[in-house]
This record gives sequence, C-alpha cells and structure tokens, in this order.
Amino acid sequence: MLRLSELKLDLSALPASAEGDAGDLGAAHPLVALRALAAQTLGVPDEQIAHLQVHKRSFDARSVQLRVVYVVDLALADPAQEAALLQRLAGRPHIQPSPDMRWHPPACAPAGWPARPELRPVVLGFGPCGLFAALALAQMGLKPLVLERGRPVRQRTADTWGLWRKQQLQPESNVQFGEGGAGLFSDGKLYSQIKDPRWLGRKVLQEFVAAGAPPEILYQAHPHIGTFRLVKVVQALREQIIALGGEIRFEQRVSALLLEPDLTDVPDLPDSTSLPDRAPPGSLPPVAAAPAPQALRLRGVRVHDQATGAETELPCERLVLALGHSARDTFAMLHDAGVALQAKAFSIGVRIEHPQSLIDRARWGRHADHPLLGAADYKLVHHARNGRVVYSFCMCPGGTVVAATSETGRVVTNGMSQYSRQERNANAGLVVAIEPRDFPQAFPDDSAAWEAAFGPQRGALYAQQAQALAERGQVHPLAGVVLQRDLEARAFVAGGSNYCAPGQRVDDLLAQRPTSAFGSVQPSYQPGVHPTDLARVLPDCVLQALREALPAFGKQIRGFDLPDAVLTGVETRTSSPLRIPRGDDYQSLNVRGLYPAGEGAGYAGGILSAAVDGIRVAEALACHALGQPAPAPDRGARREAVTYG
Repeated sequence: MLRLSELKLDLSALPASAEGDAGDLGAAHPLVALRALAAQTLGVPDEQIAHLQVHKRSFDARSVQLRVVYVVDLALADPAQEAALLQRLAGRPHIQPSPDMRWHPPACAPAGWPARPELRPVVLGFGPCGLFAALALAQMGLKPLVLERGRPVRQRTADTWGLWRKQQLQPESNVQFGEGGAGLFSDGKLYSQIKDPRWLGRKVLQEFVAAGAPPEILYQAHPHIGTFRLVKVVQALREQIIALGGEIRFEQRVSALLLEPDLTDVPDLPDSTSLPDRAPPGSLPPVAAAPAPQALRLRGVRVHDQATGAETELPCERLVLALGHSARDTFAMLHDAGVALQAKAFSIGVRIEHPQSLIDRARWGRHADHPLLGAADYKLVHHARNGRVVYSFCMCPGGTVVAATSETGRVVTNGMSQYSRQERNANAGLVVAIEPRDFPQAFPDDSAAWEAAFGPQRGALYAQQAQALAERGQVHPLAGVVLQRDLEARAFVAGGSNYCAPGQRVDDLLAQRPTSAFGSVQPSYQPGVHPTDLARVLPDCVLQALREALPAFGKQIRGFDLPDAVLTGVETRTSSPLRIPRGDDYQSLNVRGLYPAGEGAGYAGGILSAAVDGIRVAEALACHALGQPAPAPDRGARREAVTYG
C-alpha cells in the first residue's frame, strides 16, 4: 500500500454528516474527491485505485479559505505497480510506502505460566501507563496483578464529585488517585509529541476504539474522548485484562519495597541524584546522603489494604512502577529505600479562561460556526526576558477548570472537557518552566518548608540531606515536591481555606492589583473561586513571566489578554517533579526487577505517551521474564512530552 500526505481540499468538500457514527468511517470523508486527488497526485487513472482509507485529517486555517488536510493509505488494483510507482516518485516526500502499524508482541508466555507466584508481574498503579502495561502483559500471557491505591472508576467518580460539590476531599480517591489515573478527569486528549517509530500510539487508539471510544479518534489530528466516555472505556479495558488472566486489586497501597543486595554493577548516576544509604522498610535513612547507590534486587512488596488496614507481604521479582505524578508519599518511600531518584524540571502557573467563542473566532475566522470544526484549541509559547519559558498546557476547549488536589489543606487546578466540548469557557494551563536549580530558592533555607511537606521528623532529615547536597552543587530529588506542596498550601489559604481557589482577572494581574470581583468571564472552577491577588501564591519570577507573556499571546490570538479573562491558581502538577532513572533495559539503575514507567517516573506527559511507555516497559519485562531478546529501546522517543496534558 501507499501513503499520501498533504492532500488538501476545501472545507466545503466535507460531508455535512455528524461524526461519531459506529458505521463506515468513510461516510465522514469525501472519498470520491480524495480518490480523484490521490490519482492526480500519483499520475494514474482513478480506476487503478482499488481501495483508499483515511489515516489522518486536520484543518489548515492559515488562509481565508480554510482547507482540510488528509493523509491517506491506498492500494492499487495491481499491487505489483506500487513498487515501480514509488521508484518513479522517489523524490516526492509526501508519497511513501504505508508503514506496518500492527503491534507485534515480542514474547508469549507458555501455557501454565507462571510456575511460581513470585514470577507473576505486578503493576503498581492503574492510570493510562499501568492500564496499558497490564493490558500488554495480559495479551502476552503473563497474567499481571495490578495494585491500585484508589477505588474503581464509578466509586472514584462519586468521590471526586464530593469535593467539587460538597468540598469533601477523599485523599485516596480523587482526580489523581483511582482507576483511570489523572487522565480520566481531563479532556481525554490522545495525542502527544513523542516519536513513535513502532506505532504503539496506534495500538492505544485501536484498543480504545475496541473498548467503546468514538471511531473517529483513529483519524483526527487531535483526538480526544472526554471524561464520561473514558469511564466506560476504562471499565471495558479492565474487563479485558481480567478475561486474559489478569487481576486488579483496588484500595491497595504499596507501603514498602522488599529489597535484597544484588551483585550487578550499578552505573554512575547523574549529579543531581541523591541516594541515601539503604534503610529497612518503614525506617528513616541516615542524614548523610551516600556517594553511590547500593545494587539491590526486588524480592517483593509490602501492601497496605486501605479498606481494612491490614499489611501483607507479596513476593514478586518484577514490578512496573506506574505511579503517576502525584504519589508523593510513594516517592518518599522509594527515596528512603535507596532507589535512585533525581530532581527534574516541571512547570507551575495558573488556569486561564476565555469565552470559547473568542477562541473560535480567533482560530477559525469566518468558519467559526462550522459544525465539523467544533471548539477551537490553541498552543502558545513565549520566551520571557527573565529567561523563563511560558507556555499553554493541557488546553481544554469548551470545558471547565476542576479541583484536582489529592492532599488535605492544598488547592490544585486542572482542566477537563466532555466529548461534546460545549461548555461556555475555554481553559488552559498557563505555566512557567521551573528548573531544579530554582527549587531551593523558592522556599526557605531552613527546615520549615521540608517539615511542612514531609512532617517534623522526616522533613528535618530531608532538610539536612538537602543542605549537604547543596554544598556539592546538587539538588535533593524531593525538592520539587516541597515546592509543589508549598504553593498548593498557599493557594488553599488564599482561596479561603475551604478548597475554593484563588483567582484574578488578567487586567488586575497586569496592573499588579488584587481582584475584587469577576467581570464578563465567570470562572468555572468548583467549589468556587475567591477573587484575590495571585502574588500571594506564585513566585515573583513566575508572575513577571506571565505579565510579559499575556500581551504577547494577545498578538497571536486576538483577545487572549482580554481584561476580564480569569486566572485561577494554582497549576503545579504539569508533570512529575522527579525522575526515576532507568537503563536501556527499562529497569531502575540500581534496583533489579523495578521498572519505572509513565508520568510519575518522568518518562511521559499525557494519556497517550504514558500508555505507550507502559507498553514499552511491559514488552521489556515480558522478554526478561521469559528469557527472550527484548526489543531495542526507542532511541528517538523523548523522555516526556509535557506540552499536552
């Protein structure tokens, strides 16, 4: 088959039928016009094209006449002519052979596997990464056991609404924790900037469609599902894992790793890695950070049953660590156990809300009301004079700003859209990149911030470790968690100490004055937004960058710096504040059998990239467990993709 890209048609060529039908996807596309355009591009008669299907569709709004841009795969009536045609058109980059997008499992467990219980792989976490790691393991016959600290998706949804409507937080069942992970309460975006040479992202989309997602996500340039539809999809995928021999246990929190010495050599770690001497599970490490990690091997985990309070030990030799970016108590546990960790960059800022109609007019122009275009989105970046990068993050067209905290006494925002994207406001994170070198400058040098983040005893010890590392020019791996918790606690107080969020009009932020009341744009965040001055919450360097970026963005999207646009704080969980380094075999650098994966480990950012990373890790684990050669690591894949959330 042949793949043709950059086939452009006028918007008027599209059928007026609505998308989302369960029938033939071709009904949503002008197949006759596409066939004629493809034949013209190839220089062959129409009748020589035996079959044509749409791979991708996007819209080009850069000119007055909006264009529809297609990527198609086609087969000629005589397949033998395809090779000759490719050779003749070799200089045309938009004409290539169609790639093989099928998933080829690299390993398959024999019947009766596992022979011993400890050989059964364990997946820790059931967000997008853990979900697809478990699914891939189950499809390869390894019958994974999933441990999820939160509740099943239906119960979790009710608990989350309890915070939004009644200001009652469930620390173990909320926007961050529970079946489906943080991606469940979002726009359900299914695109990222990762390089994906093996088309694992295509497998993710196909699995979603098989589980009940709208079939058009297979060809949309920026596919999304929306929260309510994701609920049903996640449930269906769970049932598939169980049908293949997997098991999911909810309300199970791993409280300790059971480790033993290993003779494997440990490679050098990055300078920013802080590793304490190994301590018994549940105990605190010594004050001084060890110069090098111990070589350790996983032999099991200690599990705390959230419902009964019981503690049990579960033997296992291989564990997929799919934590998500908010499992801060688990990060501390890993640090205390001696697992290699390092601080990494992330971003902090606010959620900005505009009327969706304003964004539609700015992006689509006179075509703004076209039924097939839907709610417009945007992506913005600005390099500020103070050296900071300001960018839009997790843009949610026609959506709402949601309360996303998972900890008592803290406020966090996120964005969410339903599949229809028909709410009045558009919202997006407007965030500023923060580097590890910034962390110590963002909170006091004494131990107060550490103790507020981790408690008096552990916080005091971590503060001493941080001071010892600072003297060597290094950053404690948990310093980013301290910064996040400090900002979220400030936001809780500034919002009224009742889970309302602090907010400010754009005009007031630019004028450096508090907001007393909101105007034409009413904030959508529930339980509510308290008008105030965000200078009470955010560092000066972030505020300076935002004040410079807003007018600049107003020149790119007319009306973006609308005086009544609302800024709601605080957005802190754009990505994990640390990385759990791993080698080319996808295992921890110093703990054999531990497979860091997804957002929490610093290797993904968003549903799709996390799911793809889960599949990669599952493949490596399966090959190691079955003694088969593992696929070569995807060298071109970025460690994370934080642009899309």
